[in-house]
Amino acid sequence: MPLQVSDYSWQQTKTAVFISVPLRGVCVRDADVFCTENYLKVNFPPFLFEVFLYAPIDEESSKAKIGNNTIIFTLHKKEVAMWDTLSVSGADKEMMQRIREKSILQAQERAKEATEAKAAARREDQKYTLNVMMKIEEEERKKIEDMKENERIKATKELEVWKERQRKAEEQKRFQRKEKSHQQEKQIEEERKKLKHKSLTRNSASRNLATKGRNSENIFFEKLKEDSIPAPRSVGSIQINFTPRAFPTALRESQVAEEEEWLHKQAEAQRAMNTDIPELCDLKEEEKNPEWLKDKGNTLFATENYLAAINAYNLAIRLNNKIPLLYLNRAACHLKLKNLHKAIEDSSKAYRIMKLHLRLIHPTKLYKMMLRRFGI
Repeated sequence: MPLQVSDYSWQQTKTAVFISVPLRGVCVRDADVFCTENYLKVNFPPFLFEVFLYAPIDEESSKAKIGNNTIIFTLHKKEVAMWDTLSVSGADKEMMQRIREKSILQAQERAKEATEAKAAARREDQKYTLNVMMKIEEEERKKIEDMKENERIKATKELEVWKERQRKAEEQKRFQRKEKSHQQEKQIEEERKKLKHKSLTRNSASRNLATKGRNSENIFFEKLKEDSIPAPRSVGSIQINFTPRAFPTALRESQVAEEEEWLHKQAEAQRAMNTDIPELCDLKEEEKNPEWLKDKGNTLFATENYLAAINAYNLAIRLNNKIPLLYLNRAACHLKLKNLHKAIEDSSKAYRIMKLHLRLIHPTKLYKMMLRRFGI
């Protein structure tokens, strides 16, 4: 049973009460202080100090100072008045128990309110943090979009500059060709004037020489015409003879029936290879044509159904993977769907096929054709 502390002292003013309670050698961290508006308790085993206050106090502004083996309370009164005593006089055990329970309930309610306030403050902090993070992410996203837009504008400008350079180069070539042709005409005109001047300055007695000079002039111009105009191609025909299929064995020892059966089996196997694709089993005959599938994919592309268009192009490529336009159309669909890697891959395949077939195509010309195809 704890020992009640009775050798305490107290003083008051109209607004505050000062209580001094000795600790008697007990460690400061062992002291347990509990205070409400009508109840004050200090528990420092094995001692106990308990007082039922005469009037209510403001527990929020009241203070306790522990030091020098003493605890000093500064309690602020709610009402300005002088107390007759420190504790309630004539209080029985039931009344004191009710005050204790009421004080404990008040303390629990304050603790609950403080916990709820702390939780609300935490939620507000989380909400504020989330809003700040969303703003930061929005700024980052906007920054990335601005960078993309700047890169797009830069690429467009570079493309326009490249086009302008190509146009100027073409104009320069045309101008050079025109200048060259003009110089050639000028040289011919000068040669003609020289020959004419020579023919006029000859003596009238040398008519034969003049005639010879005119003939040489005519030969000169005919030579120039022959050099400028190519000779026509010769017309001819080529006769192609195909050797008939001959069996290596004599007729009496021939296995014509077996060989015909083998050819029939080869044709059946070839037709079976064309039906190895499961998607072809339920298709109509015209739907097995790559050109029909290409037109179907173009129609779906025009209606912005890019996934269906890709499926049509995929089936057409499986039927015939040597048509570069199928890869270009599928690359356009991937470009609309932002599948940039697949678009680059299909464009590269189309370039390789066209280079393999044409061998003389220039990469710049293919690049222009792809730009026109993609609508850039």
